[in-house]
Amino acid sequence: MSTEPGVALAEPTSVERRSRRASWSMVVGLTIVGLIIVSAVISFFWTPYDPIKVDATSRFLPPSSTHWLGTDALGRDVFSNLMAGARITLLVGFISVGVGAVVGVPIGILAAVSGGATSITMQRLTDLLLTFPALLLAIAFGSIWGASTQTAMLAIGIATAPGFARLARAGTLQVMSTEYVVAARVAGHGRPYIVGRHVLPNISGMLLVQASVVFGIAVIAESALSFLGFGTPPPTPSWGLMLQQAQSVLFREPILSFWPAAAICIAVLGFNLLGDAIRDHFDPRLDDQR
Repeated sequence: MSTEPGVALAEPTSVERRSRRASWSMVVGLTIVGLIIVSAVISFFWTPYDPIKVDATSRFLPPSSTHWLGTDALGRDVFSNLMAGARITLLVGFISVGVGAVVGVPIGILAAVSGGATSITMQRLTDLLLTFPALLLAIAFGSIWGASTQTAMLAIGIATAPGFARLARAGTLQVMSTEYVVAARVAGHGRPYIVGRHVLPNISGMLLVQASVVFGIAVIAESALSFLGFGTPPPTPSWGLMLQQAQSVLFREPILSFWPAAAICIAVLGFNLLGDAIRDHFDPRLDDQR
């Protein structure tokens, strides 16, 4: 657009920059996440080939119009496996985020509003959970109940609960120090009312950001656990399991490792971009720090 001589274009404001950045992240993130969801839903009804059907006569076929991404060492269609593997990715992500939030958020809020011995106890419980990484928990749970997707989801969810707890506690302490919460206390409202009316609505944005980050972590963790044999067992399609099975033919057919690795990276990128967009939307102070 042309301008008159000597008239400078106005610099975009911080709000405009934040809006553009959030819009770009939101569009790309939603597009990636949407494609994963669509692939997972469609795979329940249709895939080009049966993702678990072994065909010894079709081993190591290159990408073609028949098999879009080729076939693996067992003659299974790689594209069909990626579509079906998206189900496990979403399932593990949603359940892990749910477990982490259900366990961590109440602990964090209770620690913030209670004070005294209760707060210290909750903080120590959070510190205790931090000492158990997802892999260690998955190994422990696997030795008790056997390796499965369920044990992996439970282990990842418990391992991510401390992050939700600490974030919820910090956000709750900030909200509890505001004037409107003080006014609510003076008016005689109890803690349950204050938490439901003031705390949860004000910390929901940061919890959504944490959920998107945890979702990406869950994708990586489940893939790593399946790769090591502590996650989704065969023949259920899983991106981590595809990586594990492609390892034995890495030097012969390296492309077989590329497809699931790329799917994992793109999925994590999508959820992280979505989290960035949500963060930019809920926290305008970020523009003053950049």
